[in-house]
Amino acid sequence: MSPLPVTPLPGASTVPDLASIDPADRHMATVRSFTPRRGRVTLAQRDALNRLWARWGFDVADRRLDLGELFGDDRPVVLEVGFGMGETTAAMAEADPDTNVLAIDVHTPGQGSLLHDAERRGLTNIRVANGDAIELLRDMLPPACLAGIRIFFSDPWPKTRHHKRRLIQPSFAALAASRLVPGGILHCATDWAPYAEWMLDVLTAEPELVNTVEGYAPRPTWRPVTRFERQGLAKGHQVADLLFRRR
Repeated sequence: MSPLPVTPLPGASTVPDLASIDPADRHMATVRSFTPRRGRVTLAQRDALNRLWARWGFDVADRRLDLGELFGDDRPVVLEVGFGMGETTAAMAEADPDTNVLAIDVHTPGQGSLLHDAERRGLTNIRVANGDAIELLRDMLPPACLAGIRIFFSDPWPKTRHHKRRLIQPSFAALAASRLVPGGILHCATDWAPYAEWMLDVLTAEPELVNTVEGYAPRPTWRPVTRFERQGLAKGHQVADLLFRRR
């Protein structure tokens, strides 16, 4: 399939420097919810990054995004935080072509894999951001602009001394809620029971969010099983979904 005719994104960067630049190094937060993961970049991933990054990718920076300009239409936008290799992201985007997906991660092979998969499937409703999701939400996205936020199987940071690194914190819950439109959904999933309890407590305490069910939600049929989820299930872990609505 030939490359889709998509114009370069406003302010898009060049392809990440695969040899020397760690995507996480450019950003300002002092406590990270993620650790950089370089991994081996395959030829297909490198090719996708080289050809498609200027069209469909951008670096997190201190500037405001216009989501309509970013995607070239006014379809609702869902932010996916931490997409791994992107296979489930692409599957959900393909299954829901009326929704645009802004996917953010710092894993270079995953970025290349998602771009490659999006092109292979002929998708035009995916954009890829490189950097810290907190900075993206805080600095680049205006209030009440997202139809949803998905956070599937983020690092649970199980050791007590590392709990401060968990993404789901009171400050993050407030920030995420502020970027959702009224009625927008914050959807989290984890296979780590103590983290599920932590998330339930934090999200319940955020006054702008309301739980869509009592406790944990049934697993939505439209959410594909992720690689991390399969690994957790193989270990006998129970998966918890949490779906909170912006008031």
